[in-house]
Amino acid sequence: MKNAEAAWSAFDSIAYVDHNYRDLQAEDAEILHIVRDHFADHFRKRGVGPVYGIDVGAGANLYPALSMLPWCDEITLFERSPANVAYLESQVDSYAENWDQFWAALCGNEDYAISCADPRERFGKVVKVRQGDIFDLERLGGRWSVGTMFFVAESMTSSHQEFTLGVERFMRTLAPGAPFAAAFMEHSQGYHTGEQFFPACDVGENEVRESLEPFADEFKVHRLKSEAGLREGYSGIILSYGWRGNSDAPVPIR
Repeated sequence: MKNAEAAWSAFDSIAYVDHNYRDLQAEDAEILHIVRDHFADHFRKRGVGPVYGIDVGAGANLYPALSMLPWCDEITLFERSPANVAYLESQVDSYAENWDQFWAALCGNEDYAISCADPRERFGKVVKVRQGDIFDLERLGGRWSVGTMFFVAESMTSSHQEFTLGVERFMRTLAPGAPFAAAFMEHSQGYHTGEQFFPACDVGENEVRESLEPFADEFKVHRLKSEAGLREGYSGIILSYGWRGNSDAPVPIR
């Protein structure tokens, strides 16, 4: 099933949040620890100036935006599904209490702990929700100085070509040298939100590396073990993080 064939208007945001983010799972805690330190190390060394962040395919997940919160003058939550857009907009002014545990995990790094006396207030000031298709991001490319994409490129299609293009579109939104973090469900066979089934692309570490290599001069790929999976039909989580390259290598034709 290709991306355009999925019923994104029927995505059950409330069921998705309740199943995945009502409680902080061990996998998400590990991701937050790695990403917070990656971003904190980067921004501790950088100069002053406005920083614009983007979370591509935000869905109903706020923790990627929270991971960028101390560093950004503006964060764009870019999302296709109307239901997810409505959920995100409902969270901007005062996000739900379940997200406090995710912010607390980020505050294990003192740079986060001292950055925001009131993270809800700051979230409301800097976060903007924008509806759009990931494949249309090309015309907006290169303007963001930090970016995240969590469980998107492999969780929107069963097509490897669309997976690779989704990663490309994300990476091309970033300015040279911008830090990024992207997470992928490993060997996912698809998933449900409520009663609706959504497609997934079966990818592993090799596919993740190959999709990122043309656009990142330096990045790491870290596999997280999943002891008790949040969903059936996947084998683990792959987290990649690094920096947008200064130039693009040729993208291989498949």
